[in-house]
Amino acid sequence: MSQRRRPKKGSRAYGPRKRAQSQTPRLDSWPDISGAPKIQGFAGYKAGMTHAFIVDTRVKSTTSGMELQVPVTVLEVPPMRIAAVRLYENTIYGLKTAGEVWANNLDPLLSKRLSVPKDHSDASFAKYDGVDVEDVRVIAYTQPKLVKGVPKKVPDIMELRIGGGTIDERLAFAKGVLGNEVGINDFAAEGGFVDVIAVTKGKGFQGVVKRFGTKLLSHKNSKHRRGIGNIGPKRPGYVRPTVPMAGQMGYHQRTELNKKLVKIGQEGIEITPKGGFLNYGDVVNTYVLVHGSVPGPTKRLVRLRDPTRKPKKVSTEALNITYISTESKQGA
Repeated sequence: MSQRRRPKKGSRAYGPRKRAQSQTPRLDSWPDISGAPKIQGFAGYKAGMTHAFIVDTRVKSTTSGMELQVPVTVLEVPPMRIAAVRLYENTIYGLKTAGEVWANNLDPLLSKRLSVPKDHSDASFAKYDGVDVEDVRVIAYTQPKLVKGVPKKVPDIMELRIGGGTIDERLAFAKGVLGNEVGINDFAAEGGFVDVIAVTKGKGFQGVVKRFGTKLLSHKNSKHRRGIGNIGPKRPGYVRPTVPMAGQMGYHQRTELNKKLVKIGQEGIEITPKGGFLNYGDVVNTYVLVHGSVPGPTKRLVRLRDPTRKPKKVSTEALNITYISTESKQGA
């Protein structure tokens, strides 16, 4: 008699399923781009969701030329400041930090996040003239004190890559933005695609049924119904990692690829619903509308990056938006 087979319960795509080390996501890879030098990432704060009507411009679509209702996530993206330029050199062990050059006009609250070097000057690039620079990145920080809906003042700090052009052009661009503000328009344009990285909602310690979606055991089962039937065979003499078990659920760093930027706006009052966003309030700074959902709860820091797997033969032109809902979300 053949054994009955079924798919394994739960996703094995991520492991270990433990809490993220930081609410500020860490990026390990950056795509190579062409064109003029620019920053390849940005960050904002999740305000909430609403919906918009856009005109379908896909020629072969059955709804071509018609209005479509799409869900959008609102991210408030005030300008970021560039605190330092970090140079990388290529070694037999991969990219290694060659040195950093820090700006002078830093936010005093930045010292609550890290130890800011005391001896730094804008003119200290000269000591790296002999270094074979392989990559140029900047250390940027957010300005949450400009955001009305986020109850904190201490900046979130992160590293952003400078892409495009030659190494000399990237270095010149980095020198130009050191100590200055950069906006979302310096990173992306309406209609483009980005990767969205954030830490998901934390759900605490959960059982195997909620965590992996396994079936409830029979009501005649001894002692419990929401456990796992068995945790594996006698051999090997350990519990395999594929066995669904209870543990931490949520608060994991996740990346969603190829999210379309529906709109980039300057006045947040345009899309703030009546009564403000639930648990957030009013959007008062520059904002972006991202097609679909975004990981994390309201107020969570969300990082944007140039797409690493950019879709081919897809239009990146700005969308024709006919309506954005500003109806109150208080009763939702």
